[in-house]
Amino acid sequence: MTRKIKSIGILLFIALGQIVYGQTTDKEKALEKAQEAIKLMDNGKVDESIKLLKEAQELDSDRFDYPYELAYAHYLKQDYKGAIKVLEKIIEHKGSTELLFQLLGNSYDMIGKTDKAFASYDAGLKKFPNSGIIHLEKGNIHWHKKEYNKALAYYEKGIEVDPKFPSNYYRAARIYCSSTEEVWGMIYGEIFMNLERNSKRTAEIGKMLYDTYKREIKFTSDTSMTVSFCQQMAIGVNSISDPKNFKLPFCLVFEPTLLLSIAIEKGIDINSLDKIRSSFVDNYFTNGHDKTYPNVLFSYQKKVKDAGHIEAYNHWILMKGDEDGFGKWYSENKDKYNSFIKWYVENGLKIDDTNKFYREQY
Repeated sequence: MTRKIKSIGILLFIALGQIVYGQTTDKEKALEKAQEAIKLMDNGKVDESIKLLKEAQELDSDRFDYPYELAYAHYLKQDYKGAIKVLEKIIEHKGSTELLFQLLGNSYDMIGKTDKAFASYDAGLKKFPNSGIIHLEKGNIHWHKKEYNKALAYYEKGIEVDPKFPSNYYRAARIYCSSTEEVWGMIYGEIFMNLERNSKRTAEIGKMLYDTYKREIKFTSDTSMTVSFCQQMAIGVNSISDPKNFKLPFCLVFEPTLLLSIAIEKGIDINSLDKIRSSFVDNYFTNGHDKTYPNVLFSYQKKVKDAGHIEAYNHWILMKGDEDGFGKWYSENKDKYNSFIKWYVENGLKIDDTNKFYREQY
């Protein structure tokens, strides 16, 4: 099982750049050794890196990042017990970050001590309750055991408390788009693509969104079609007992709105999906659904549409699902696409604690 862990070596480079040269102090020597250690680590020379980091720590024992990088080097060597030994000594360090608890928990998990891993993550959440990365790691333990519902609870909590952190959206989208409740995967997936642009994962999710549309929109005749993006349509007792605050299940809003948006289409490809998605935005807001079910993604889609870029935006979102269709469209719309990209750089989706989406809002 592999895990993606972060080095914080960049902080050492920044700090080194702040040294005022003159008589070299022990702290400055330590920083230079640590910088060289990070270079060695990046080039795969982990043993040499460990030696320099130990020397740096001896010269300046107050810093957090030297022992953290030392533990990270042990982790890279798959010496998880060595990483744990270093990290346990600095767990109360005043400079510790959420990354310590991530690395500690993952190290325990890699040696099969799941209880210790969860205890490390929980200790991290006590200190950093809004850490998306720690919620992600708790979910990942269940993910690797194929306990997807348990994993999902942690991913969605991570989305709620740390909405700018992309990876929880990525995992949640993958789970939902493999379930009967694809609607949430479609929303989480597109938010993810806006937060993490132009990565391999972005391409993967774009294709997943396209494939989900193609799989769940069916044309049963020349004049009829079906959609199947969700099945949870139960109305709670509390909703019935309080008519003033009554809300239909979101599925009973989303699917009819999508059906209405498909009305004039005859098949699914990147161009028809552009028209369907554009119509969906119009229908969602025209029918006032944004008042009952405000949604940061749909509001952003409306902003893109109002700015005149929805066609290019939709083709960007879905390009990996229909690369031939995108290529043909792009060859005929280069100026339109380039204009969108220029606009998008300055007008991307803004996610923060006051402007976010997670399923429990509905």
